[in-house]
Amino acid sequence: MAQVVLENIYKSFPLRQGEQEKEGNTVAESVSPLADRSSSNSVLRRINLTVEDGEFMVLVGPSGCGKSTLLRSIAGLEVLTAGNIWVGDRLVNDLPPKDRNIAMVFQNYALYPHLTVYDNLAFGLRRSEREKEEGRRKREEGRGKKEEGRGKKVEGIRGKIQGEEGSIAKIEKIRNKIEEVINDLASNYFKNPLIYPLFEDFLGGATRKLPPGLRYLSEREKAVGKRVREVAELLQIESLLNRLPKQLSGGQKQRVALGRAMARNPEVFLMDEPLSNLDAKLRAETRSQIVQLQRQLRTTTIYVTHDQTEAMTMGHRIALMNRGQLQQVAQPLELYNKPANLFVAEFIGSPPMNFLSVEFSAPLLISHPQFRFSLPDIWAKSLQQYDGRGLILGIRPEHLSINPPATKNLSVQVEIVEALGHETYLGVCLTDDPAVRMQVRVPPERSIRVGEELWLAIAHDKIHLFDPDTELAIFPR
Repeated sequence: MAQVVLENIYKSFPLRQGEQEKEGNTVAESVSPLADRSSSNSVLRRINLTVEDGEFMVLVGPSGCGKSTLLRSIAGLEVLTAGNIWVGDRLVNDLPPKDRNIAMVFQNYALYPHLTVYDNLAFGLRRSEREKEEGRRKREEGRGKKEEGRGKKVEGIRGKIQGEEGSIAKIEKIRNKIEEVINDLASNYFKNPLIYPLFEDFLGGATRKLPPGLRYLSEREKAVGKRVREVAELLQIESLLNRLPKQLSGGQKQRVALGRAMARNPEVFLMDEPLSNLDAKLRAETRSQIVQLQRQLRTTTIYVTHDQTEAMTMGHRIALMNRGQLQQVAQPLELYNKPANLFVAEFIGSPPMNFLSVEFSAPLLISHPQFRFSLPDIWAKSLQQYDGRGLILGIRPEHLSINPPATKNLSVQVEIVEALGHETYLGVCLTDDPAVRMQVRVPPERSIRVGEELWLAIAHDKIHLFDPDTELAIFPR
């Protein structure tokens, strides 16, 4: 487990021939001092984010916002244009992916099709850096001893040849001595530190498909097997260990991909939309399993998704991105109840927030061609500078209710009725301005027909206001 710190991250790709620079790139915000703005497109701009030790952080945003590129940069699969990435107390910018002690779960699972589930889970363990270093050390020691022994034997043979030249009897003795040396090498061949690990691997692979009692297991393979079975038990895939990936369902493949990452016991998990290939029911089940596993393991996790429902239900905190920049980092309910700007308010929530252009008049009057009402007193200080100016009013579908006609209520006509059983969603348009459409959530008991005219009351204590120029939220104080 480790803290992950992203410091002023920038990432740019060179423009292809005929490609236009992305909308929204500016000299100040989009391009780092190290990037050539005239020949590059900036996909990450000024990213500063701290993921605490053991935290489940969700990166969410629309397609193309840069969240997967940021994840790949943390993993070491993309080279940064500028900035620093810290994992624990290590700066990992220049480390290759294998040395970062990070495990990544990909959207397409990336399982080896020719290996069983057991071997897919064991793959990373068998090739861990620690084992590589141990093998490298043993090989070097073995090579030195082998060269030293070979040199001594060759010198001994050469001396005997020079000392006994010209005598047939002596030549016969030399030949016998050489045979003795060869037999000695053969009898000790597999005890050589260079050869023995390879011999163990060969025996393990050759006997792997035999019945358990006939398999050869080295101490290293026994440790790998123990860890694989621990992970398989945790993910409830013990019965699948002898299957190939083509024999698994989508949900089973996803659990194997998770298990392969977990088996290495990394400091950080990275997950790039791992549930996008699953059906709705299986996605909900797997989502809860991932959350429970993360709570058990307490491993720092960064999870990428474009589904705001996944983000709201899984993350300790959510980092919302758009056009390569962080828009807001907060806990799920804070993001929902106190969006920092218009984009956050529109993206978070299903159905999304409704927006209307209104006029503000001091001290607290909100006016629209179809309604007007007074705001609660807590808005007075925040709106002093907006007297006589336009504002954007935001209201969520669940904060609109059907009421009798009144000056403060909104007249609408029903265009769409979506009855879900436990609740009903309405698509409506303003009676006097059909181009303005809104969504409303109403109780399922209320029977409503397409074309029906309704009056909607706005919950005044639940509204959101935004500056039309900066699109930043205005909060009461």
